[in-house]
Amino acid sequence: MWGAVRPYTGRLVLAAVAGTAAEVCGLGLVAAAAWLIARAAQQPTMAALSLAIVAVRGFALGKGGLRYVERLAGHDVALRALAELRGRVFDALAASPASSGTGRERAGERTGGRAGGRLRDGEALTRLVADVEAVQDLLLRCLLPTVAAAVCAAAGVAVTAWASPRAALVVAAGVLAAGLVLPLVAVARGGRAAARAAAARQVLAVRGLDVVEGAADLAMFGATGRFVAAADAAAADLERAERSMARLTGAVTAAGVVVQGMTALAAAWAAIGAGGDQVRVAVAALTALVAVEAVLPVAAAAQRLREVWPSYRRVTDLVAAPPAPSPARPRPVPPGPLAVELLGVSVVHPDSTAALRRVDLRIERGRRVAIVGASGAGKSTLLAAAAGHLAPTSGTVRLADHPLDAYAPAGLRAAVRGLTQDAHVFAGTLRANLLLARPDATDAQLATAARRARLTEVVQALPEGWDTMVGAGGVGLSGGQRQRLLLARALLSDPPVLLLDEPVEALDVACADEVVTDLLSAPGGGTLLLVTHRLAALRHADEVVVMDGGQIVQRGHHDELCARPGPYRDLWEAELLTA
Repeated sequence: MWGAVRPYTGRLVLAAVAGTAAEVCGLGLVAAAAWLIARAAQQPTMAALSLAIVAVRGFALGKGGLRYVERLAGHDVALRALAELRGRVFDALAASPASSGTGRERAGERTGGRAGGRLRDGEALTRLVADVEAVQDLLLRCLLPTVAAAVCAAAGVAVTAWASPRAALVVAAGVLAAGLVLPLVAVARGGRAAARAAAARQVLAVRGLDVVEGAADLAMFGATGRFVAAADAAAADLERAERSMARLTGAVTAAGVVVQGMTALAAAWAAIGAGGDQVRVAVAALTALVAVEAVLPVAAAAQRLREVWPSYRRVTDLVAAPPAPSPARPRPVPPGPLAVELLGVSVVHPDSTAALRRVDLRIERGRRVAIVGASGAGKSTLLAAAAGHLAPTSGTVRLADHPLDAYAPAGLRAAVRGLTQDAHVFAGTLRANLLLARPDATDAQLATAARRARLTEVVQALPEGWDTMVGAGGVGLSGGQRQRLLLARALLSDPPVLLLDEPVEALDVACADEVVTDLLSAPGGGTLLLVTHRLAALRHADEVVVMDGGQIVQRGHHDELCARPGPYRDLWEAELLTA
């Protein structure tokens, strides 16, 4: 958090100084106006009032101008720091081992579990949006008001001391009651409600995302009502917690107003008791009123601090988490197609389910290998292990004849990439979504990737072409259009090892076979690992790997596998029957 603010320390200091000066101007305005009115009642000469008149005008103009500067500088710092912090949180989420997931883990996510310790999408969304936005309140609604209140309160006590030392003691007591006692009471009494609200807000984000993004799956399994009820329960918990906090806020605000009024009356009484004239009594009473009013926001700041503190801790823990381990002397990733090898790789989920069972597989550089099998056979898990997204329970994954941990994480991510099950379409233009894979790509490279993914006709049919806006997750696109966009982005990256997990699952059969044929037969490119359920075009693959129960049960060319009995021929015959 403070690392994101540090580059803007000057602006933050300016905001604090301007806000404090604005509060002091407000105090000076009331004190000068009280003195002017009371003194004018004594009918002195105009010369005796001229300084006070100028002071009232100056304080009035200064308060408005300084408040504008404080708002401008404070929000500028907060928004700049927010943008910087959100980038850091996104990088931390992307680099976190918990951000990777396999097909089984994503299935667990749909059913409300956290398989493999994976960070749920709703939780990641809470970190990236709600938590980061809450953290900015530490600056705007906690830090700056507290600094201004402290200085203004001290100035109020000093001005009151000029009018009446006895009244200054009363004002000091009122300031302490409103600026220290009430905030402590608010934090002590509201801590449990704030914690409940923070927890309920996070649960609601997860449950709501389950209902929205998993609507089709939930409807298919008849679980919509149960998940909607869980979301409603989370919303009810949040409502109860926020109502409790609202009641406390109302009580603290009312108590602050009572303290303010009593302090003003007591200060006037003390000034009268000390023998002060009507001018000093007026100044003491009204200054006490403003001094206590200046510290009333501290109670709200304390409550807000208690509310946002869990968000602050989650964000700082995430950003400060140690990065993925990197070798002391990482090897440079070789250029061009690279060989991939799995040696005795096993992956066992926390529920003791084995996703991979001692898999041995070597794919020579430049080879195009298709991986097939029934749902749950371990295909997606194999790709995740090959990419380094999922650490094997046992065994070793090697890239270019060296273990994955011999390379720097950034270099590994650049060398092994593609289209996975959790690929995301971001809110923005089609062009911007493609350029995420290669920001320096030329129009010709964009056109080539789009042509291979059969995206060209989609772009040409849209009114704004490449500049067409799409929503987060691909809102505005059909399932097939979204799949083509993601495939084009993967192809544009053109890494040494390209992983494609069901790249044509949302396309019609004819188009899917054309795309797979092109992927397997086009010259150039890197080593390709392709997971697909369509077998018709796999005659163009260098090798087909058949998986079942987390193991490799067959390997060979398409024609060879079709010629002998086994799982692959069964799959092929089933596809022919449905053709």
